[in-house]
Amino acid sequence: MKLKQLLTLALVALPFASCSSRPGYVDPNQAESVDISYGRGDLDRLAQGMVSSLLESPGLGYLDHSAKGDDKRIRVYFNNITNETREHISMGLIRDEMLADLVGQGRFRILAGEAGQDEISGQLNFQNNMGRVSPEEVRMTGKQLGADVVIYGALRDIVKRDGRSIENLGRKTKDVYYNLALRMDNIETGETMWMNTEKLAKREVISLFGR
Repeated sequence: MKLKQLLTLALVALPFASCSSRPGYVDPNQAESVDISYGRGDLDRLAQGMVSSLLESPGLGYLDHSAKGDDKRIRVYFNNITNETREHISMGLIRDEMLADLVGQGRFRILAGEAGQDEISGQLNFQNNMGRVSPEEVRMTGKQLGADVVIYGALRDIVKRDGRSIENLGRKTKDVYYNLALRMDNIETGETMWMNTEKLAKREVISLFGR
């Protein structure tokens, strides 16, 4: 009897399932609530949490030494953040959000990563070997800065699902837990100067008439 009632309700809801709205712009800073998947609100929370933790780290003080001269900024090589979740998530977005904040703080010198080094190599080759640049304007190799520290890490997730049944009135539940772990290692000594994890937990309950 209960199963027949659920089927009847599903048939009644079918006309409403085809309703849709026209696309339009939304506030990029507004938290989205479309579904439980990773989104821009998660990106902002993870990146901002990491930057705040790094700026408050006591370990940064140990990188300020007399050998640097007048420029005390910390030289950072920001390595890759790997995606170990079940979703297709661009780790470059998290890295770029953090880098933009760190550069704006004025305490760091961000060194070129793999993509930047490729661009630099191409430009150096053009200046030195193509004969199109004045010799006085050619930039020489061997003058790049050495990093004080390297930052790297991974984004991981745990997913749990509870399927539909008569007992839960046809609802299904999905829980997703995200864990972003980053660390900063001293290039010279190999010691970890800073480490932090930012966590997000999300739950979605889908009714009988949902997807």
